[in-house]
Amino acid sequence: MDTASLYALSERYYLPVYRPRRIVLDHGKGSRVWDLDGREYVDFGAGIAVNALGHAHPALVAALTEQAGKLWHTSNVFVSEPPLRLAEQLVSASGFAERVFLCNSGAEANEAAIKLARKWATGEGREPERRVVLSFRGSFHGRTLAAVTATAQPKYHEGFEPLPPGFRYSEFNDLAAAEAAMADGAVCAVLVEPVQGEGGVTPASDAFLRGLRELCDRHGALLILDEIQCGMGRTGELFACHAYQVTPDVVTLAKALGSGFPIGAMLVGPKPAQSMQFGAHGTTFGGNPLAAAVAGAALRELRSPELMANVARQAQAIRAGVAALDAELGLFSEARSRPDDRRATARRARRQGRRDPRPLRRAGPAAAAGGPRCAALRAGAEHRRCRHRRRPAAPARGAAAVPRPLTGAARWRRPASSANCSPGAPRRASSIATSIWPRSSICAKPFQATC
Repeated sequence: MDTASLYALSERYYLPVYRPRRIVLDHGKGSRVWDLDGREYVDFGAGIAVNALGHAHPALVAALTEQAGKLWHTSNVFVSEPPLRLAEQLVSASGFAERVFLCNSGAEANEAAIKLARKWATGEGREPERRVVLSFRGSFHGRTLAAVTATAQPKYHEGFEPLPPGFRYSEFNDLAAAEAAMADGAVCAVLVEPVQGEGGVTPASDAFLRGLRELCDRHGALLILDEIQCGMGRTGELFACHAYQVTPDVVTLAKALGSGFPIGAMLVGPKPAQSMQFGAHGTTFGGNPLAAAVAGAALRELRSPELMANVARQAQAIRAGVAALDAELGLFSEARSRPDDRRATARRARRQGRRDPRPLRRAGPAAAAGGPRCAALRAGAEHRRCRHRRRPAAPARGAAAVPRPLTGAARWRRPASSANCSPGAPRRASSIATSIWPRSSICAKPFQATC
């Protein structure tokens, strides 16, 4: 069948909850995919932060092929080797966990974490009204009813009321607000993403995440870190909590854990490790041998020092490139990333017997001038609504551009050409947030680009 005919099937048979692109993907290799018509694409979406090792990675294909010839499914009435080995790997790599619950997705992992927190609070003698879960505005924790209630975004709640009780919300990166939300002693768990993905690729500050740990200790609550999107190497550490030097009580994982094969996991620390006993929770497909075999292979690849060193190198290269692009063209109001703690990175590198992969200094003007260039870049009409002050003119084309730090706000500059600024020009979205690498994001004013 051709592309149009296949796409028509999706419109005919799928529940219309998605708006997929009007192409039909056929196969992939590494960072590239091809559609049914033979067109080639660079896959920047990575299946919504899933394909951390690209498409058709040899180690994952080998693990899946080998396991497919042995055992597909047993249910959790029996045990098999792949999920046992995966659980062992996860406990060892986490540095805090004692127990693991394997499931099929991130939403399931967060549902399990919410149930665990309530069960733990019950065991601590808390009344139902003191089993509240605190989460943060801008978060995203999944689409199931409890997980979507924990997601502090009203647009995901509309039409699904009545929502489950026992949730409250606070402002992300506002420790004083979180302290006020916990003051009455009703909160039994804090659920937070170290880096908010849906909320604009916004990292938690060190003070905020460490402060939440202290608040949980003070009020007798569990700290649950949702690392479904930001975990598994995306912050330059296998676990995002390692970069913050924060010890959680629970971590939820999915997405890159299977690097394309559906799997989720809840890692549980000592405090609540015995809260759920026989019959308290379960899953039919969770931890099946196929998924566990692939996830085990993916985890071995993701833990490699070489891969983590490459993440650091590429992150620094993209920071420098973005700074150079912004210095020349004035595109971005803000570029966000985790603070670059070079001393901590150097210490980790020495422990692993390797050199620190990051340069000791920021890229200078010469390096910045060699950054990426866009062949054509025109601002859309919406920039007229921009509330930012105009910034000084950029250096002349061809001149060396000195990058600014990427943690502040860069003022928007009206482009020299006003060809797209006429009243009849097409309007663009007022802003976009683009994840450019595991550790960085950019907020850009609307533009069109041909690169």
